[in-house]
Amino acid sequence: MTVDVTCAFATQLATPDHIVVAEKLGYTRAWCYDSPALYPDVWVQLCRAAERTSTIGLGPGVLIPSLRHPMTTAAAIATLVDAAGASRVQVGVGTGFTGRFTLGKKPLKWAYVKEYVEVVQALLRGDITTWDGAKIQMIHPEMCAPDRPINVAWVIGAAGPKGYAVAKELGAGLFLGGAAPEPGRGRQILLHFGTVLDDGESPNSDRVINAAGHGAAVYFHFFHENGLGVEKLPGGSQWLAAYQDVPDDVKHLAIHDLHLIGVSKRDRPLITGDLVTAMGGCYSPARLREMLAEWESNGVTEIGYQPAGPDIPRELEAFMNATQG
Repeated sequence: MTVDVTCAFATQLATPDHIVVAEKLGYTRAWCYDSPALYPDVWVQLCRAAERTSTIGLGPGVLIPSLRHPMTTAAAIATLVDAAGASRVQVGVGTGFTGRFTLGKKPLKWAYVKEYVEVVQALLRGDITTWDGAKIQMIHPEMCAPDRPINVAWVIGAAGPKGYAVAKELGAGLFLGGAAPEPGRGRQILLHFGTVLDDGESPNSDRVINAAGHGAAVYFHFFHENGLGVEKLPGGSQWLAAYQDVPDDVKHLAIHDLHLIGVSKRDRPLITGDLVTAMGGCYSPARLREMLAEWESNGVTEIGYQPAGPDIPRELEAFMNATQG
């Protein structure tokens, strides 16, 4: 297997501890989600992890441009580069899922994302560039940031042709959080949820639901928020009914409760072992290796595994052991 095994985290206060575990287990990179209405600040947690590790790659996966001025993002990247070294830092950017929906907003336009990334890249080169009608430049002295240019790798969180085109124009890889990989697209990171089953373990066990239910629940969130017809999913009509009593102006807050962290009280009655299994959220070690081979044949170059539940170190260890046979 040549797929790079990395990990991703719904960023928590304990995420730096979990990244230390991931490094020891052999994960080559750790991505941290950027949804400030749900999670702690992504840059603070990445820098905390950098100070406690030495080899594992680090980066936000993915940033939402509307949350920060390009200069703020450039300064944050520079700070992480100082803490970890440029070779360990990669930066993911997207149009926004929870990072926008939890604020009651729709995803950004791809033209805005592209311009934002280009401006941040110009700042990191040390150029004078323009944003919001003003000329800006990183004028940090040596005691405030590494020397420019600051070179880091970039990936784009995309799920369709417009995002793929932007990634190509920027020379960036793809971070796939809701789209199937395609052969011939270059670097493709596939975000993956779920849990490795113990011998004889039932998918209906509390451990499995706690560790993998988030990956099933997110399908309902994604389909509903993107207008894809959540009723098409198994249990979709029941899921809609569970939110009928929530006022429209706060419904987005209820929908994203515990998003990718666990399973909310409203979602829990629908998240069964059968549903988790049907959505590929629990598997034997042998089945995981089969899936990895299938993804690799379809162009995946990196699998980004996101553990969840009360024992994230267990999930990280079980997944890595399973990939190695």
